[in-house]
Amino acid sequence: MVQGATECVLTNLDVLGYLDEILVCTAYEVDGKTLTDFPSTPTLMRCKPVYTTLPGWKTDVRGVTSFEALPENCRKYVDFLEKQVEVPINMISTGPKRCETFRRR
Repeated sequence: MVQGATECVLTNLDVLGYLDEILVCTAYEVDGKTLTDFPSTPTLMRCKPVYTTLPGWKTDVRGVTSFEALPENCRKYVDFLEKQVEVPINMISTGPKRCETFRRR
């Protein structure tokens, strides 16, 4: 938001493939309030993270080069993140090689 980003790149998607569940911090609790914007450092030091739990996909996605070829739970994870960051995720990396990064749209 501060930098004016109009799109995102999601990297390291392949490293999550072994997890049963994925915890995504979607808010912070502090002083009885829930914050959805990232707090300043002094406030952050007092915060408790609020997590949304998503199902994992328990599949190796390394080297996948199209969004449609990703497992359903993996695609849902990307869609969830996109809604949270409020900009489109247009590139996804499924491994360390250049050929393992693809355009989503």
